[in-house]
Amino acid sequence: MSIAEKVAWDDSLLPFQLDKADIRGRFVRLDGALNRILSQHAYPEPVARLVAEAVVLTALIGQTIGFKAKLSLQIRGNGPIRLIATDYFAPEDDGEAGHIRAYASFDAARVSAAEPFSQIGQGMFAVLIDQGTGQAPYQGITPLSAGSLANCAETYFAQSEQLPTRFALSIARGRSWRAAGLVLQHMPKASPLKVMAEPVDTEADAENWNRATIMLESVQQSEMIGPKVSPTELLFRLFHEDTPRVYDPQPLRFGCTCSEEKVRQSMSIYSAKDIATMTTDAGTLTADCQFCGAHYVLDPDTLGKDA
Repeated sequence: MSIAEKVAWDDSLLPFQLDKADIRGRFVRLDGALNRILSQHAYPEPVARLVAEAVVLTALIGQTIGFKAKLSLQIRGNGPIRLIATDYFAPEDDGEAGHIRAYASFDAARVSAAEPFSQIGQGMFAVLIDQGTGQAPYQGITPLSAGSLANCAETYFAQSEQLPTRFALSIARGRSWRAAGLVLQHMPKASPLKVMAEPVDTEADAENWNRATIMLESVQQSEMIGPKVSPTELLFRLFHEDTPRVYDPQPLRFGCTCSEEKVRQSMSIYSAKDIATMTTDAGTLTADCQFCGAHYVLDPDTLGKDA
């Protein structure tokens, strides 16, 4: 395997479908983008692992939303790990990169070496989609349950989309973080009123879905993470009976949309009195981006409603 091939595999998402079954899927590997996200903060390992899982899920789900849209995950709980927030910004056009960012809020004194998901506690798993075209944003919420973020995402699709879905995630930390994810979704049959086709064979459908999910459960972490097995090779190893059809990969990059202009816009709702309470002893107002760590220092006289 050449270095060029390894680079091509990382930080990319590969859509596919199984031609002999009504199943579509995506496979993602993250390396540089994930390390850029995690390097912004000194997260304890349980927090970093959950952030990595959320980033993989966000990439796998986000690829389906279309161009110029934004998908966010918000995982909120009453445990030591209070919040994990992610954003996926879809490409502007075909062949361009999608961008992803994430951060977590937690109580450092209470985070322990215990299983990471249990440290979120009781709360919610929310999917938010903003098409950015004047349409009302979509929001789907499911309770935190079933022992993992992947299971929460499966529950979301079952309840909100009525779409049978299975995820497999793999997170590893060596000299740096690597992560991979694979999702399968059983697609509904086309309406017989619109498409003249053979009658739906529900028994065959169930058999195909069962076979594909069994193969998904058999995948090894070393196969998913790489670098010895390419994504295409892995898909054919797992699903060769159903004839995988692989589409063009989509690159993924770390990306943040914060700016001084947006900070100023957020301050425009406050009065001069409010701005004064936010001003430091040095006579400035500061703001930090939780996603990328950017630090803004502003003149309070230029902020607020009266500026």
